[in-house]
Amino acid sequence: MDIHQFFLGNAFDAHTYFGAHFTEDGVVFRTLAPNAKAVDLIWEGGDWKPIPMKRIHDGGIYEALVPDAIPGQMYKYRITPQNPDGESIDHCDPYGFGMELRPNNASIIRDLTTFTFHDKKWMQRRGSHHQKPVNIYEVHLGSWHTNPDDPNGWYTYAEIAPKLVDYVKKTGYNYIEFMPLSEHPADCSWGYQNTGFFSPTSRYGTADDLKEMIDILHQHNIGTILDFVPVHFALDGYGLARYDGTALYEYPSNDVGYSEWGSMNFIHSKGEVRSFLQSAANYWLSEYHFDGLRMDAISRIIYWMGDESRGVNDRAVDFIRNMNQGLKDRHPSIILCAEDSTDFKGTTKETKYGGLGFDYKWDMGWMNDTLNFFRTLPFVRGEHYHDLTFSMMYNYNERYLLPLSHDEVVHGKATIIQKMAGMYEEKFPQAKALYAYMYAHPGKKLNFMGNEIGQFREWDEKREQDWDLLKYPNHDSFHQYMKEPALSAWDDDPNGFAWILCGKENDVVYIFQREVNEDKVIVVLNLSGLVYKNYHFNYGNGDTMKVLINSDWNKFGGSTKDTEKTIKGVNGDFGFDLPAFSGIYLKPVD
Repeated sequence: MDIHQFFLGNAFDAHTYFGAHFTEDGVVFRTLAPNAKAVDLIWEGGDWKPIPMKRIHDGGIYEALVPDAIPGQMYKYRITPQNPDGESIDHCDPYGFGMELRPNNASIIRDLTTFTFHDKKWMQRRGSHHQKPVNIYEVHLGSWHTNPDDPNGWYTYAEIAPKLVDYVKKTGYNYIEFMPLSEHPADCSWGYQNTGFFSPTSRYGTADDLKEMIDILHQHNIGTILDFVPVHFALDGYGLARYDGTALYEYPSNDVGYSEWGSMNFIHSKGEVRSFLQSAANYWLSEYHFDGLRMDAISRIIYWMGDESRGVNDRAVDFIRNMNQGLKDRHPSIILCAEDSTDFKGTTKETKYGGLGFDYKWDMGWMNDTLNFFRTLPFVRGEHYHDLTFSMMYNYNERYLLPLSHDEVVHGKATIIQKMAGMYEEKFPQAKALYAYMYAHPGKKLNFMGNEIGQFREWDEKREQDWDLLKYPNHDSFHQYMKEPALSAWDDDPNGFAWILCGKENDVVYIFQREVNEDKVIVVLNLSGLVYKNYHFNYGNGDTMKVLINSDWNKFGGSTKDTEKTIKGVNGDFGFDLPAFSGIYLKPVD
């Protein structure tokens, strides 16, 4: 690491210098505490007795060499502030590669050279996601499946990997997005309030266990995206908060220092903070072979406290732009996703053209409009018809990802299927029609675990998904339907989408075409509660279309025979029956 570039905010490799590292003479520990009066190392091999660390740089870098330290041993930094009335506080290592299981908080020495990846083929061909379907399964690792043999119910990273491979391949997903896996003190934060930005959470094992999970997924052609939090951090006293007795990582003013989530906001204008976050992002991509990052709460980076009326936070925007470009320079084939609910222009534009440099922006407007539409009672949906057409008015402003994420199934919002209007039996065909619309709409796709089995219980991080639901026909047939493929290529190409019928407000019927390399799919949606007999539309001059998918087929729990695989027309005039709450994909034959 270049120390000068570190303080300028240009480093992406600070983790190779700070933290605990093996040398020929032992383990060298380094930490940054510019405003400390003194820093001591305490570790279990030395009976936790303080070892004074030497200040080796005017910028406040402290160092200690321990000849007999070994992997797996715990350590902390005892920091004495300049304030004469201030007491020494024991902190975990901001750059530590491992941590104890909560509520304990010591850092753990890890040797990151002991694991060998076997995913060279995957790493060489993982790019070109812009031109290919991306269907993401969002997972909270501790509550996807629970381990009956573990007191906390957790599988290790390595133990759960084969289960993930088997399930994801069967259900048609090609990427997994993991909710944050960096160390965090509170299970209920889901990993969004971190104390160990370089430490894989010990809930599921060690650094090598995590590498093994990624390696196994890659060997089965499954990509991995990690939820990364560059905005804020946990305020626990042993973490980053007032690390050297002053606001080192956070804003000095409480007005902007505290977030709405009860955490501390990073001050992105400081070079050492930029280098810290950039290095953390690069660390997960380099050391663990993650294929991308989904960055949380980007609206809080774009605008002060996420409030557009407060104006753009120019220094934070400059930080995210430079970090994204630096990550792309080092890992050209990765995926960078922004969870951004704002109308800020250029989120997915390349940085050289003034954009933020993300590959995809979560389309929160599409998500809200779609779910609000399906909450609406069918007999008044005509009034809300264009809730589902509006997204195509702005679709080519950015490259979008369509999310039905964990945020939509918690805190009293109800699960996706529960949001559907009507009683129990009516919710399943509507949810299938929703997904027919989602999976055909331009944009990459993301679906949170449990959505695909029609789970009615809101997600709880303490409980596994309700897999027993698959014993019931409605849920099993819905699950079978959800295995059908997503149409998510040519998402940002205007040639990939065209309306065929858009204006049947009274019918609540939509028809559009998706095209990829001259391969055309016609999508017909009847989102009313009515059955339409011999419904007509015009397309081309042909007389035959093949039915690729019908959400009302018997095998998906509907009333249409699975054998009905074609529809006939005359010189491009096609008429056929449209079941209520249905989605049908057709392929022109001639």
